[in-house]
Parts: sequence; C-alpha cells; structure tokens
Amino acid sequence: MNNILKKYGISERFLQEATLYPNLVIGRICSQYKDLYKAVTCQGKVAAEISGRFRYETARLSDYPAVGDFVMLDRSDNDNGNAIIHHVLTRKSSFERKAVGTENDTQVIAANIDTVFLCMALNSDYNLRRLERYLSITWDSGATPIVVLTKSDICHNLQERLAEVSSVAIGVDVLVTSAMSERGCKNIQSYIQPWKTVAFIGSSGVGKSTLINRLVGREILQTNETRKDGKGRHTTTQRQLLVLKNGGIVIDTPGMRELGVENVDLSRAFADIDKLAEQCKFSDCSHQSEPECAVQKAIQSGELTEKRLESYLKLKKEAKYDGLSSRQIETEKINAMFSSMGGLKNARKFIKEQKRKKR
Repeated sequence: MNNILKKYGISERFLQEATLYPNLVIGRICSQYKDLYKAVTCQGKVAAEISGRFRYETARLSDYPAVGDFVMLDRSDNDNGNAIIHHVLTRKSSFERKAVGTENDTQVIAANIDTVFLCMALNSDYNLRRLERYLSITWDSGATPIVVLTKSDICHNLQERLAEVSSVAIGVDVLVTSAMSERGCKNIQSYIQPWKTVAFIGSSGVGKSTLINRLVGREILQTNETRKDGKGRHTTTQRQLLVLKNGGIVIDTPGMRELGVENVDLSRAFADIDKLAEQCKFSDCSHQSEPECAVQKAIQSGELTEKRLESYLKLKKEAKYDGLSSRQIETEKINAMFSSMGGLKNARKFIKEQKRKKR
C-alpha cells in the first residue's frame, strides 16, 4: 500500500474496487472549488477535473466527486495538464444536503467520513431543533455523530444547556469547548484516530476553523470575529481535507445554517419517541389525536416536550416518511436504493439469479 495514499486514509476496500479500472490510478479528493478539484495520488497532489463523458452521463449532483471521495484518474501527476476524473468509487458514507435552488437534487458535503463533529455555539446560534436535524442526517449518512458545544466561555447557564442537549442527543457524546481553552481541543483530539476521517459541520461563526487550527497546530484556516447579531461570517469558502500531526484526517466545510433533508435516521436521532411509539395502541399511530397514544401521554406527563415531537413530525414530512412507522421507513429506504432494479423484491430476485449463475 502506497504510504502517501495510506496517509490520506485509503483502505483495502477501495484498493480492491480500484482493480476494476486497470488503466486508471486511484486518488482521493482533498479540496474542491467549483468545477476544479485537487486530488492526492501515489505521487502527491494533482489538479483534476471530471471528464466530458462523466459530466454527460451523470444525472444527479450527488454523483459528482466531493471532498473525501476516492476516485479513478487517468494520471498521477500534472506533467501533461490536469488529471481527468473518470469514476467515483463507492462511498462508505456521505453527508448530504438538498442542493440550493433545486427541489429534488442533493449535494454531497463530505464523503467517506468516520466521525462527524456537529458544532453548535452557546450563543444565539444555539438551536435544539437544528441539532436534531443534524443528528438525523448524520446517523443516516453512515458516520458517527459527536456534538461539540463551542464558546462555552460566554455561556452563563452551561449545565442547563448541557441537560437540554443531552435530552435530544441520545446516545451521542457531547463535548464542550472554548476558544480560550486548550482543554476542549484535547477532548476532540482524543476522538480523532490515525487514517480515520472526521468532518466538522455547523453554522458559520461557531468556531470550526478555530478548532481545526488548534488541531493542526497553526493558523491554516482564516477566522473572523462573529457579527454583532451573533451570526457568523463565512470564513471557509471551499471544502478541504487536512492531515493532522497525529495522522487523523479532517474535512472542513463552509458554514451551513439550515440543512434540507433527503433521508434521515429517525429511529436513532429520536430513539425516545421511537420507543414510546411501540406502546401506542395503533401501530400506525400519528401521535396526534389517536386514543391511548403513548407519545401524547409522555408529553402530558412532562417526559417529552411538544417541540421535540413537532421536530420529529416535521422531519418525517420533509423526508417524505409522513405516516410511516420506523420499519416502513427502513423499507422505503431500501426500495429507494434498489429503485433502478424495480424495488427490493426485484433486487432480491436479481441477487438470487446472480448467485445461481455462479454455481
């Protein structure tokens, strides 16, 4: 295994898939700006762009290369111009949002990530409903979420905030940081392992770039002061992948105040509601006005807040899972994955036929 590619997180899984393209070389996308990419190959970093055929045959924005992707290129250096990207290898995880200006298309923010640090500042950026949205999308991405609360030095009710966050970030580690302290940065560093990829996601101005600069050990990313209204200024204008001193790999992304949803994992992000729903009288209970609804009983007793249920129902509706149970949602996801084969039933038939041919 090439040491340069190993440093950038390549694994045997991607090397095996790369053998399907014997006339091309493998690389990883480490930065992107509009249509131009920078990829790292066995010989170092190269400028790259997608091929005309790739552009012509690709119908969805989410199929285009993103930072963190492993891709197949026609060359490993720039001696004869930009390298050309011909294929994107199968992602093990991807963090996506609805593309700006479109109704149905999605945009990949970062790919092949192991851990996502969800950053939220303890000032006017603090928003539990947005955190629930981030958690739902992250669980669905295939990565593990960790909540990072920044700017704790200006928070006067930290314990109260921690209790609130813990009530919605079920089963998720919550870290507290401050730009004034090294302790929070060290806590984050303990979650970053050699050759593993992490991403920092959060609104502009929450302190992502400051944290990454501390992790890198130098001012590699520009930082700006927060505006007077508490909202952040966009300091990161392009996505990029950085290798830390301890061998960990970090992806920095532009700030995002709102994320649209395409797919979500509600069973993990809202495990409390999912568990309560099992006790409802009706299996298809909408948790609105049905008799003997365990979720409504929990709200009446103070075990659950109305705002959390509203957030849950809103995300179900946005992801077009309205009226479906957790099991039905999972079936919908699988059917969507195999839609090109005519759904799950036909996909199973196809797999059986392939196995029969191999015998």
